[in-house]
Formats: sequence, C-alpha cells, structure tokens
Amino acid sequence: MVSSMSTPEITAGLPLFGEERAVRAVAEVEAQAAKSISIEDVSVSYALGRAARRSVLENISLEIEEGEFVVLLGETGCGKSTLLRMLLGQERPTEGTISVAGSKVERVDARSGYVPQRYSLFPDRTVLDNLMMGPLTSNYHILGRLRPSFWGARRAVREEAFRQLAHMGLQASDAGKYPHQLSGGMQQRVAIAQALMMKNRVLLMDEAFSALDPSTRGSLQRLLRSVWSETRPTVVFVTHNTAEALFLGTRVIVLARESKDDACGSRVALDMKLAEGGMTLRSHGQEFLDLVEHIEAVSNGGRLTDLSGRRTALDRCGEDSGLAGRVGVFHEVGETR
Repeated sequence: MVSSMSTPEITAGLPLFGEERAVRAVAEVEAQAAKSISIEDVSVSYALGRAARRSVLENISLEIEEGEFVVLLGETGCGKSTLLRMLLGQERPTEGTISVAGSKVERVDARSGYVPQRYSLFPDRTVLDNLMMGPLTSNYHILGRLRPSFWGARRAVREEAFRQLAHMGLQASDAGKYPHQLSGGMQQRVAIAQALMMKNRVLLMDEAFSALDPSTRGSLQRLLRSVWSETRPTVVFVTHNTAEALFLGTRVIVLARESKDDACGSRVALDMKLAEGGMTLRSHGQEFLDLVEHIEAVSNGGRLTDLSGRRTALDRCGEDSGLAGRVGVFHEVGETR
C-alpha cells in the first residue's frame, strides 16, 4: 500500500537537483584547482610610435597542474619574465586571461610566492625580521596586533622562521644578521625561505640563481629540488641555463619567435615533460647532451634538419620519463600544434 511506504523510500529514487548541482560545482572547483595555473590565449604587445606595435608574446595557452615544476627557457627578450610577472599580477596581458588557483589574476596577491633575480630582502631588517614580516603583516594589521592572539601567533611564526633557516642550511646565529652581512648565496637562501614562509601553493622564480657562482648555484639547485620534493608546490622557474632546466624541472617550456619582425611575438616552441628525478650529464650521458643541443636550437629559433643521428638517445629520454616516442618528435618554431 502507498500509505505504508515511508517518505525516505519515496524520495530515494527521485533526483536531488540541488544536491546534484552542489556536487557538480564542487567537482568543477576541484578540477580547476588541479590546474594550478591556466593561461588562455595570452598576448602582450606595446606601442611603437603612432601606428606600429611590438609584440612580446602571442597566443600563449598553457595549463599547469598542481605540483608541477615548470621551467621557462628562451632567448633574452622572448618574454619569459614578462609571463612570470603576469602570473604574479605585476603586469596585465594585452589579450587573454590568466588564472591561478582557480581565480583570475588581477593584481599582486598572496596566491603566489616570488623570488626575483636580485635579492629581495629589506636591507634595514634582520634576517629574522625579513622572514617574519610577510606572515605577520598579512594576518595582523596595526590594530590586530593589539589582540591577545597576536603574541601566540608571533611565537609560532618565529619558530617557523627558525625552522626555515635550518631547512635552508643556515645557522640560528644568522637570524640576527642584516642582509649586507650575508654572502650572495646566503641572501638567496633567505629569499627562498621568505617565500616559503607564506605557505603559497605557487612559487615563481625569475632567474633566482643567475647571479651566483657555479658552486653556490649548484648547492641551491639541489636545495630547491629537495624542498620541492618534500612540499610539492607548483613552481614556475625562469632561466637561461638549459642544464639547470633539465636538472630542476618536471616540464620544460621554450618560448621563441618565428622571426625577428616586431609584429611577431614569442610562442610556445617546445613543451616537454621530463622524469621527476631530474637529468644530469653524469647520470644520462649522451641523452642529456642531445637534449641540451636540441632545446638550445629550438630556443634560438633554429630548425634541425637531421634528427636521425640523435633519435635513439632522445627517445630513451622519453622512455625514462614515461613519454616513450614523444620526446624525440619536436615541433619546430611557428608550427601549428
């Protein structure tokens, strides 16, 4: 009898439209969050005189997944740093949109940490003050510091600052030093720690090691690789150094121009995934040299006319990264993909 059927039994077979919409919305948000960075048809140009324009970037579209370590390569002036500054929110694209963590980038905000080429420390503050400033300023404004909870939060931030110093290979005694009392390598270690203090899921690095001597640079490369392996932030790293790119990155993107004409902006000439363990000359030998040669040729706008002598080595690189057969077949600059 109908009267004996309970209400839950009646409704169990009926669609719950509101809940379905909520579940679908949550799924869409999670799917977008998995795409840590989304770049859609981005172009950048600026005026040259009254009529002409110079194009810097042209129709760039990329999806960067959560936890990827992406390295941007290309010649000087190809737009690598411009793209990085747009991800940060310092610059705006002429056309197209950029989203980080599911929302459009309109200005600089707390979604992304940033380590520039030159040291970013405040010269009039100690190392400890530099590390603590970001978290305290973002969570407690002037009046907020009158609240009792501020002092507990300050102690926690201080403890985290010392932990980050140790993580960067620095001593507790370095906390009281000023930036001018540190070497270049030490300053850059503090700058990385400063970015990590903010707990951003996206870390942007603009030729962060280029001013360092080779020994210090190698040490910081290994340190960054270790930090990334532990916490898995999404990293976008700009460099001119192809060997550095192959060691650090899980994905290499090369920007290049098809011609030197002002109207021709840089496009994605190469987009390639790599093994997560990194590649070095010592561990990969000829495969590493072949890949460096090819990436640099693409970066310089060259066209390789004969890949037959290197096909086997390049394909083996692809097998190592789980992309057998893909790495050995590259798109030339300007080719429709």
